Amino acid sequence: MNTIITTIIVVSCITAVLAALLTISSRTIGNYGEVVLTINDDKEYVVKGGSSLLDTLRSERIFIPSACGGKGSCGYCKVKVLEGGGPVLATEKPLLTKEELGDSVRLSCQCKVKQNIKISIPEELFNVREYSAVVERTEQLTPTIKLLRFNFGDEEISFKPGQYIQLKAPAYEGNEEEVYRAYSIASSVTDKHAVELLIGYTGGIATTYVHHHLKEGDDVHVNGPYGDFYYHDDDGPIILAGAGTGMAPIMSILQFMADNNINRKVVFFFGARTMKDLFLLDKIKGFEEKLNDFKFVPTLSREESEEWHGEKGRVPAAIDKYIEKGENYSAYLCGSPAMIDSIVQALLLKDIPSEKIYYDKF
Repeated sequence: MNTIITTIIVVSCITAVLAALLTISSRTIGNYGEVVLTINDDKEYVVKGGSSLLDTLRSERIFIPSACGGKGSCGYCKVKVLEGGGPVLATEKPLLTKEELGDSVRLSCQCKVKQNIKISIPEELFNVREYSAVVERTEQLTPTIKLLRFNFGDEEISFKPGQYIQLKAPAYEGNEEEVYRAYSIASSVTDKHAVELLIGYTGGIATTYVHHHLKEGDDVHVNGPYGDFYYHDDDGPIILAGAGTGMAPIMSILQFMADNNINRKVVFFFGARTMKDLFLLDKIKGFEEKLNDFKFVPTLSREESEEWHGEKGRVPAAIDKYIEKGENYSAYLCGSPAMIDSIVQALLLKDIPSEKIYYDKF
């Protein structure tokens, strides 16, 4: 009995000591006090040290894009850290080019604010805002893709056709983590008080929230707009190509062209597996009526039904069939990295210059 009591006392003492050490370490080792964050040499903020640069900026209402929610896997949250960022971490190097490493570029989600720090970011990020909105409408477009319309009420949002916003997925039953995820805007830039998104279900934190928890009438928080993928007002015909929710920014671009009576020739290639994966066909038909020279080319990779009389296979094969060399095309692509890489190669074979190929990989 004495041995048991002694063991309990010893274990209790060890536990108390460890708890005290953890408390001390959290108050000392992990406490960097207040530090000065300097942005673009002319804006200074006194911030609490210890958090990632991404979270520190967000606490000051400065929003840096981060499609992966700060996990260091998307590479969107790049900023220049001029002083005080410490060494580049192993988690950053796979997503930074040799040129970026030489130019002081860091992943803000991995860089910790531990001392006075100086950074450089594009000035347009100071125009990014956080918005409160209400889910005005949801619509199941395919078994895995939903359309959502968020209404901002009296607030206005301005964006370029093709850009994206970040949606905050809060903690919910089965998930204790709050995350931000990036989604392209599918609606018209003229609709200043609402945005529409196309969100596919992947089983992740945010898509589970959207598909299994979010309802019409719920409040949501988004920030943006972001992105250098958007419509460029130049001459010549246009190729659009996407798959799945990659339809979103393309719909915004097409709506912009319709709203502004832009009469450039447009060919829209959309890749899907089967007829069940095609959606918004009525809206696309409307563009065929509104735009001067618009052709929609859906191509299905796994459709075996005899009811389908359209293109079969993948988008690069359809591009090879429909696009002639020497027509001065520019191209806008949105989809998975593998899909975009294959389409880019097909476009280069048609002598479309790389500087006129714009894309958004997700």
